[in-house]
Amino acid sequence: MSVFEHPEFEGHEHVAFHQDEATGLKAIIAVHNTNLGPALGGCRMWTYQDSAEALNDVLRLSRGMTYKSAMADLKLGGGKSVIIGDPRKHKTPEMMQAMGRFVDSLGGRYITAEDSGIAVADIKEMSKHTAYVGGVEAKYRYDGGEADGNPAPSTAYGVFVGLKAAVQHKLGSDLKGVKVAIQGLGHVGYRLAEHLHREGAILYVTDIFPDNLARAKEELGAIVVEPADIFGLDVDVFAPCALGAAINESSLVQLKARVIAGAANNQLANESIGKAVREKGLLYAPDYVINAGGVIDIYHQRMLSTPTALRAHIEKIGETLSEIFVRADEEGRPTNVVANLMAEERFKGTSVNG
Repeated sequence: MSVFEHPEFEGHEHVAFHQDEATGLKAIIAVHNTNLGPALGGCRMWTYQDSAEALNDVLRLSRGMTYKSAMADLKLGGGKSVIIGDPRKHKTPEMMQAMGRFVDSLGGRYITAEDSGIAVADIKEMSKHTAYVGGVEAKYRYDGGEADGNPAPSTAYGVFVGLKAAVQHKLGSDLKGVKVAIQGLGHVGYRLAEHLHREGAILYVTDIFPDNLARAKEELGAIVVEPADIFGLDVDVFAPCALGAAINESSLVQLKARVIAGAANNQLANESIGKAVREKGLLYAPDYVINAGGVIDIYHQRMLSTPTALRAHIEKIGETLSEIFVRADEEGRPTNVVANLMAEERFKGTSVNG
């Protein structure tokens, strides 16, 4: 099957593949849409089974970034990049520099930043060979704390704001005593857990790294469960904060939560799952809306802004989700369908390229 025939390719403007034998770099950049501006999206490094899995991931992620930027009211398009390999074993400064050269070869159509497996230090290595990066410098954080360029705190805060809006809409309550199952305790998932803990939520957590679980148990009083058990817990909220496709036919049967609200990209295995989610009576917070805090942060760092303006922009995520929830109820549609329609109204038919 060629790239053009790939089921996730539709709407993409540009897909580039690159291999650097000297460093072992094998990477893909996908640019979905640049109608509203250059395509901004993080770089992910993961132990993909093969290049087909990596291609599928980058195409889905890049499309999601277009919708994310549109729904966050940003003058940006959508793109993404992936590196095939284990970030804990294979990543080197030289490989990151090679990735920087690859990004630069697109001439600014794509701007990269941090994502799973890639840290601020890695993006700084890339920046030695390209100016088209975000998240390497920061003048401020949304909470006034010391900024290091990492957008994860803003992503986590946005998910927290969105989760609160979803709980209020579906359960009519605040977060005190609400049971939340978190799948994945990475840079964003753990920070989300901290926010929820401060609000009095009861946490159930799972992760592939034992040290993350031990920390959550000790610092947050979280209840640790096995990865296979996270779906069937008797909780109020399921928060997917790992890789995509967490909501599929199998997991949906197990879910007892009434709200799905988390940080992961592409949480639905496919768009049609959204209908099944609605029919089961669950409220789904569309992933690219709720997890937009990071891209909002990077956008503000690239312009003249303030911590107050950044925080206010992130907090609009809750308002946007509430609008989606109300419209979905009124129209009897799945929330992911409503979000897609709203995003497409914003980015289709507008071109900065003439």
